[in-house]
Amino acid sequence: MIGIVFRLAGGIGLFLLGMSLLSDGLKAFAGDALRQALVRFTGRPAKAFVSGALATALVQSSGATTVAVIGFVSAGLLTFAQSVGLVMGASLGTTSTGWIVSILGLRVSFGFYALPLVGIGAFMKLLARGRWRSLGLALAGFGLIFVGIETLQAGMQGLAGSFQLQALPADGLMGRALMVLIGLVLTVIMQSSSAAVATTMTALHAGSIFFEQAALLVIGAAIGATVTGALAAIGASVPTKRTVLAHVIFNLGTGLIALFLLPLFLRGLQWAQLHLGLDPGAASLAAFHTAFITLGVAVFLPVVERFSAWIERVLPDKGPKLTHHLDPTLMSVPAVALEASRRALSETACELFNGIRDGLVNYRQVSEPAWTLELQQALDRTQQFLAGIPPVANEAPLSQTRIAQMHAVAHLARLWSYLQPPVVLRQAIIPEPLSDTVDLVREILHLGEAGLHGRAEADWLSGIEGKSAEVTQLHREGRPVVLSRAAAGGRDAAMALSMLDAMRWLDRVGYHAWRISHYLGGEGRAEAIMVEVRQPVDE
Repeated sequence: MIGIVFRLAGGIGLFLLGMSLLSDGLKAFAGDALRQALVRFTGRPAKAFVSGALATALVQSSGATTVAVIGFVSAGLLTFAQSVGLVMGASLGTTSTGWIVSILGLRVSFGFYALPLVGIGAFMKLLARGRWRSLGLALAGFGLIFVGIETLQAGMQGLAGSFQLQALPADGLMGRALMVLIGLVLTVIMQSSSAAVATTMTALHAGSIFFEQAALLVIGAAIGATVTGALAAIGASVPTKRTVLAHVIFNLGTGLIALFLLPLFLRGLQWAQLHLGLDPGAASLAAFHTAFITLGVAVFLPVVERFSAWIERVLPDKGPKLTHHLDPTLMSVPAVALEASRRALSETACELFNGIRDGLVNYRQVSEPAWTLELQQALDRTQQFLAGIPPVANEAPLSQTRIAQMHAVAHLARLWSYLQPPVVLRQAIIPEPLSDTVDLVREILHLGEAGLHGRAEADWLSGIEGKSAEVTQLHREGRPVVLSRAAAGGRDAAMALSMLDAMRWLDRVGYHAWRISHYLGGEGRAEAIMVEVRQPVDE
């Protein structure tokens, strides 16, 4: 009996360790390319579903895909509807583990032949350099999976001779519910639905349980896969709660569909065994797992937009609008965290641009205490978030992005101090020498807001730079004209000083808006350490 327990525990442990090493190794080997590909090839929810399925099948971890999706949604890289599609794809992609186990792990004694993979992977981890070390980790994990399956299989064969697990009820509502509950608890204990499915397949292959019992256990494993995420969502951000709720509802709904349609699925599998040569054991169980998840996708995916909108109504985001992208859980992925801080800075900049432009358009005072306080709080929180992002060694692009955002924070703080236009610009009629400059600054602020929101032409940054340079030139040319007219008695001295103050204010606003746009826009992220060769006129 002790030997059986030791084999079962060791087999499950080796399988879980192998899955973890395989997932971590593949993610590290792919590096940021996996994140970029997942975002790049995620468009409409249907396309997101395919991306999620492929990514999960590649890294062999639906949990890793779901965590990445939560981060992308929090950072604003994906819409919530796209994230729901990715989560559905992750649920389907995780069924690939069952096919690997049924085809390679149980039909052939692959554990013995997988031992060299463990050795090769370990030597690569110790001796190789760069990303090849991560590939060695993945190879060792892949080999450990099959060593674990073989150990688990030996334990299950002993368990079949000692206990009559087939005596557990699988008929009637209570009997089916009990088996589903066992599968759910097994998944929660193992913290892996893949491990629970592999254990179930091994038990079925060893003759410990009937096929219908195994099918019910797999349904329970699919539902249990959401428990860990649901617990992790307690106290988490709204995007995290929304993604977890979508995952729970999808897997629970899919599991209930499979439970009620189980007789139809069993008949379909019998037909496939007779006419298509499907193996009646673990392969049929893998086919059942894939089939009922696919049916769930067919039910939910066509209504994913309405489903996502409903979840957003159930869990509204009542937090600060400007900093809702800043989720502390993103700190573990610096690239995504930097994108979140960039978006928060962009939202703050757009609000600041609109506030200043509104003051110039409507000629009214815009320094409302609550509004300005919200901007200052958003800027402070984003600065703290940016300072908390851990540095990444050997990642020059990320370092440049961080420096660019630090420059942007400095310019935003300076522009915030120019929020209230001078008195001469808040009058009903702007003096003639300033009207052209005011129009240019309005255009700069409008173009900056449109560019940061992705609504401007491709050359919007060069357009802002040119207009800002033109404002500086008007300041240089207009300043001596105003002073000479005041000296000749053609203009009141107090009015002249007010106009000079307004000229300087317009020049500074145009300059800081250009620099903010540069550092937060596309070119700014690639050229983060550019020397500022042009400064505004300073008297």
